[in-house]
Amino acid sequence: MGSSSDFSPARAGANALFGWLAAQARDGAPFVLATVTDTGGSTPRLAGAMMGITSTGQSGTIGGGAFEHHVIAEARALLAAPGRSTSVVDVHLVRDLGMCCGGKMTAFLNKTEPAPSLWIFGAGHVGSELAPLAQRAGFQVTVVDARAEWADAVRFPEGVEVVDAEPDDLLKGRRPGPHAYVVVTTHSHALDEQLVGALSVEPPAYTGLIGSRAKWARFRARLSERGVPAAFLDAVRSPVGLDIGAVTPAEIAVSIVAELVAVRRAARPGEG
Repeated sequence: MGSSSDFSPARAGANALFGWLAAQARDGAPFVLATVTDTGGSTPRLAGAMMGITSTGQSGTIGGGAFEHHVIAEARALLAAPGRSTSVVDVHLVRDLGMCCGGKMTAFLNKTEPAPSLWIFGAGHVGSELAPLAQRAGFQVTVVDARAEWADAVRFPEGVEVVDAEPDDLLKGRRPGPHAYVVVTTHSHALDEQLVGALSVEPPAYTGLIGSRAKWARFRARLSERGVPAAFLDAVRSPVGLDIGAVTPAEIAVSIVAELVAVRRAARPGEG
């Protein structure tokens, strides 16, 4: 067992940063790790200092002040730039940023885009076809169903999380998160509607609902009457999946995964 002399502020800070980065990865949130790679003269931090940055927050520090502010801005520009994964910030603190320190600093920025999480509510025929296909397409898959005979891990590939629980109960303590993708395909229309309403409280990046246009029209009218925001209802994909004339559960799964990939890659089907 370690003693108090084992404590290191640098180590504690690194542990907090890496824990924060791990949490972003679990949530499927893209992040940038900024590392100071070179310094010269008087600088607030030395080479090796690190911080993590997302589009809405950050953890750790590379010195604070104008340099850190500049790196955060560059990191968020990198997060918003498709096709780019790295960047270098190389500045003189006085000449370029007006800081009183007399040195210069270089930071390397590396963008990481974790595998997005996909929650499938419903382990039936479509859900069981969708899970392995989505996993092969690069999604971290969680399947939720309260029917024990369907929520059986042996029905799904290794790596797919299977949760035997009432979906609406699960959402009271565990939510997909703003970067997650969600497909609602349960055995019950009432449960489908209830889940869509519950997801509106903290909307995921994507919400898809299986069923006909008529089903969604009825759901939408009732959910709107209950105060679900129109912006969320406008974003729900229903019928879920690209229109490829799918009929069988396997074909429907193909259409859904195609739409998931199109949304993830910000692509428009049919355009080169």
